[in-house]
Amino acid sequence: MTHDHDLVLRPTAEQTKAALDPPPGRNGGDLVVETLTGLGATTVFGLPGQHALGMFDALRRSDLAYIGLRVENNAGFAADAYGRVTGEAAPLLLSTGPGALTSLAALQEAAAASAPVLAISSQIPTAGLGGGRHGYLHELPDQQASFRGVVKSVHTVRTQSQIPSAIAEAWESALTAPHGPVWVEIPQDVLLAETALPAVTAVDAAPHDLPPRPELTAVAADLLANAARPVIIAGGGVVRADASGKLKQLAERLNAPVVTTFGGKGAFPWNHPLSLQSWLEDRHTTDFLEDADVLLVVGSGLGELSSNYYTFKPRGRVVQIEADLGKLESNHPALGIHADARLALSALLETLPETVPERQDTTAAERVRAVLDLVQERIDGQELTLEQQVLAAVREALPDRSASFWDMTILAYWAWSAFDARRPNTMHSAQGSGGLGYAFPAAIGGAVADPTHPVLAVSGDGGALYSIAELATARQHDLDVTWLIVDDGGYGILREYMTDAFGEATATELSRPDYVALAESFGVPGVRTTADTLAADLAKALATPGPSVVVLPALLRMFAPTHLD
Repeated sequence: MTHDHDLVLRPTAEQTKAALDPPPGRNGGDLVVETLTGLGATTVFGLPGQHALGMFDALRRSDLAYIGLRVENNAGFAADAYGRVTGEAAPLLLSTGPGALTSLAALQEAAAASAPVLAISSQIPTAGLGGGRHGYLHELPDQQASFRGVVKSVHTVRTQSQIPSAIAEAWESALTAPHGPVWVEIPQDVLLAETALPAVTAVDAAPHDLPPRPELTAVAADLLANAARPVIIAGGGVVRADASGKLKQLAERLNAPVVTTFGGKGAFPWNHPLSLQSWLEDRHTTDFLEDADVLLVVGSGLGELSSNYYTFKPRGRVVQIEADLGKLESNHPALGIHADARLALSALLETLPETVPERQDTTAAERVRAVLDLVQERIDGQELTLEQQVLAAVREALPDRSASFWDMTILAYWAWSAFDARRPNTMHSAQGSGGLGYAFPAAIGGAVADPTHPVLAVSGDGGALYSIAELATARQHDLDVTWLIVDDGGYGILREYMTDAFGEATATELSRPDYVALAESFGVPGVRTTADTLAADLAKALATPGPSVVVLPALLRMFAPTHLD
């Protein structure tokens, strides 16, 4: 009797010959790029540094495409976006010490958004490891300790023979649900030393499936089938698992209204009769969710934003499907199902009857429409015409299949609630961790991931200055990225927060450049627009190959919050 674990893959004659006669002139860096190629990677992001030169030299001998950004944090944002768009692990090559540490904010965003980023950093030479004060350039007593609380897993290499296995383990970790960033570090001398090891060929690092436990699926299906007022909250886990179709089937079978979180934008059709859209920062929506007798939460931890700043208090039963074990029941008691969203929704569809009992809520669509009318009435009462006009202009100009990347700026906060993403996995923002400077470098990663459609980045002037250097990257690689910069002369949302809290703002006003002239100095065309001409100017920029910048001088305001009432 033969068991699967008894099977051994035997090398072909060609593989044996290649192993016995490896090509000359290779180093530890070649083992890195060969392993990445064997895992299926085609593109890497990063920034060279002294200790990492072995990896970057090896790129020259590989078929991997390299996208070099100007700041490590921005390279991390680009890799994050590439991972979100493709669903593949995005390699991020970094140097030691300051270079590595500069990527931390981007890796925190990738962790919060469950984006698969494979960060590979150099280390000081092995002689300097161990915590002593040897005085090497970029030396840290324990570099990996800085990343252990941020990334999903840490993998250390101390010899060349460890490189393929360590990278394969990291790859598998990054792509096993929940996706996330991982960290590999390799000393400088290990990367630079000539290697006699054979070239790395195919590498097996398939991610593990995360199916639901069947007894939990049975209980959840019974609760939903007999619920009078079921409601579904769809989070980013639905998008990452490519489960939007399963979600729609389930909602229609249950006749259950669906609201998407800001990370779950596009998971459910915006104009579907059962769609509550994304108005989670509205008390009318919060009240509706609290009234559900069974609330199904799929791919969300119901954190600060998704719970209307923790004012949401469900009164009915909660069923939570979540791949991140740490998020399961972290905010509300629930029937917790630790599973990938797609596998769990498939199991529910297989377990539920084809039709639900007649006492199922037959007025769901009417109740949804009533809530959306109340939300619109509340917004209309605040004289926010300009904000709605600008957001509508962006939606009009942006092709349905184009991805958009949003910085932490007032227009993005509007978009979280009010923007129709049209399709799943096309709207991405930094709301997972909330760091500035995400949009433009992320859009670069998105454009590399899918060069068939133009990409939009949206920033405020404050966030734009974090990533202005990447105009050079966009120009160098001739990427189809249009950058909309809403210029209000400062950190607009912080200005509002401070004025509301203290009566006046401090440290929020910014001296800024002429963004159009600055863009043109990089060889990137720029245009200054108005709210009335934005749709046309943005559409023209998106339709023109290569990078472009559209600047909108405007002072936008946020709609009034309801969690403070």
